[in-house]
Parts: sequence; C-alpha cells; structure tokens
Amino acid sequence: MSRIPAYLANGIQVMKTCQAMAQLGHDVTLLLPDLEPGAPVSREWEALAAHYGLQTPFRLEWLPTPGRRLFTYRAVRHALRLQPDLLYVWPIHSAVFGLLAKRPVLLELHEPPQGRFGPFLYRRFLQIPGQKRQVCITQALRDILKRDFSGTLETVIAPNGVDLERFASLPDPGPARRQIGLTDAPTVACTGHLYAGRGVDLFLDLAAAFPQTQFLWAGGRPADVVHWQARAAGMNLSNVTFTGFIPNDELPRYQAAADVLLMPYEKAISGSSGGDSAAVASPMKMFDYMAAGRAILTSDLPVIREILDDSSAVFCPPGDLPAWTEALRALLADPSRRGSLARAAQAKVQSYTWLERSRRILDGL
Repeated sequence: MSRIPAYLANGIQVMKTCQAMAQLGHDVTLLLPDLEPGAPVSREWEALAAHYGLQTPFRLEWLPTPGRRLFTYRAVRHALRLQPDLLYVWPIHSAVFGLLAKRPVLLELHEPPQGRFGPFLYRRFLQIPGQKRQVCITQALRDILKRDFSGTLETVIAPNGVDLERFASLPDPGPARRQIGLTDAPTVACTGHLYAGRGVDLFLDLAAAFPQTQFLWAGGRPADVVHWQARAAGMNLSNVTFTGFIPNDELPRYQAAADVLLMPYEKAISGSSGGDSAAVASPMKMFDYMAAGRAILTSDLPVIREILDDSSAVFCPPGDLPAWTEALRALLADPSRRGSLARAAQAKVQSYTWLERSRRILDGL
C-alpha cells in the first residue's frame, strides 16, 4: 500500500489511477494509512496536486493504524461503511477481505505475490467466489501468475500510463534547459529514483565518455543524491547534475530539456522495498519519455519491448558500456534519427493514457 504524500513512485501510480477514475465520472475515495511523519508536502489538495501532477480532485482519507498489515483490514471495514460498488485494491490482503465481505473486488498487481503469506493469500483470492478481476501491469507478470498458480481469473493487462495534456506544449530542448538553469550544451537525461539496478554507474561512465555533453538525473532521495554526487566528484565529472526529487508537476520540463532520454536499467532492478522487478516492471518514466518527444535509449529488457520497438527507441544490452557509448554517440550526431524515434514513440503513447487505462480496466464491471 502507498504512503501518501511521499517520494515513492507507487504513490504516483495510485494517485494517477484514482484521478483517472474520477475523470471518468466515478465517485472515488482513496483510503490510506495515517503515516504522515516525514511527508514532503502537506495533505492539502493544492500541495498534493503539485507533488503528484494532478488536475482532477477526489477524496482522500487517512485511517489511524498501528501497522500496515492491520491497515488492510481496517481499510476494507471502513470502505464497507461507504457502501461502495467496487473495491479497487493493491494489497492482496484487502482483496481477500473484500471478497469475504461479498463485495466486487478489483486487484491490481505489480509483481508476483511475495513473502510468507503472499502466495497463500493470492490462492485464497483465486478460490473465494465472488465478482472479481485482476489487473497486471505487464503480460510478463500475467504469464508468471498463470505458471505459478492454479485457477482462472478474469485479467486485464494494463501497463502504466501518462497524462498527455501535461506534455502538450513543452518547449524545445534549448529553452527548456534555460528554464531549469542548465547551459545550452547537448543534454542526456534520466528521471526517477536512484535505487540499485537503475543504472547510475553506467550513467556516470557515459558522462565520463562524453565530457562536452551535460548529464542530468532528476529524482532520488536526499541520501542517494548525496552518495552519487560524491561518486561523480570522485570521478572528476563536472558535466553531471543530480537534482534530487522534482515534483511530478514540473517533471515534463526536465524531460523536455534532453536531446536523449535514458533508461539504463540493469538486469536486476530494485524498488523502494527491494526485490527485483526487471522481469515484470512497467516503468512510468517510459511513458513520460514517449510523450516528451525525445529520443529514448534504453536497456534491452523484454518488458520494455512490450511497449517500445526498434522504430521508437534504441536498445542496448544492460550494463554494456561500449554498446551504450556507441549508441549514444550515434544519436547525438544524428538529429534526424532522434526526431524519427521521438515521433514514433509519441504516436505509440497516444493509447497509453491513464484515462484510457482506467476505462479499459473498469469496462464491463
């Protein structure tokens, strides 16, 4: 479950999903654990809207709870008082409690069931009768669930999405760079957290190979930013900028400042809670990059190819510095190629909006 407000990507995904359902005309109430200490912004809607890049309001309620596991039960119990037509949940615990309460349940999964109880609870979710549906963010995740768990269940494959209107009037790279305080040198950028597996070592190695090019990483927790800034200083890199966290509302300008946008994922990708999501991830930054209209240079992972192909991105083996160096050099030297890739990606992303995603997920319920 998500802690909101926070810096975590899963919070953005939850908030975008709720906004899209509200935009479709549904009465949405998001129930959250009351774990505010250390929150980056207040709970006022204006602050949340800027932090998460939202335009359409919906209700949020924070429930006092001594722990996250107990929250899943308390949230369902509280939701039942609201007499909902549907319980849309991310924790498997809540899906089971909702079905036991004989309510329609939609369970969204971003990874296979984890831990001691996750597989057991998921099997219970499959076994308990009732109106239910699951959402998987990639076909790869659905394939794993079919392989590892018996039972049939109505499933919607729904990758993450983007709010296209936020990318409709972006400046060209030069003006965008000036707006965020960069020089007008060629710029390579990456956005998102600095967790293990995100390719920050490769990012720095590329910066060392292209000293006349600016390298920008927008995002990351303060401690991670300090760590990587020190690494860059130790490599004597003067062409690297780590901004730290950027409110989602402002992020498109940082992506627009780039000539090339990177997704240098390694073979194993950690999230905020650890684990390895490389086989099943649907990176939100990918859809932002596609909408931003910039060339994408990405690690060649099967889940990325569920969305992008050779006409809309350049692929390199994870961690292969010579291949990345060659590919980046070719892209920086070829504006026409960059434009062709960007236009193809923009055409593809039109069908990956948060609004269309929620419409597809809810269709028929």
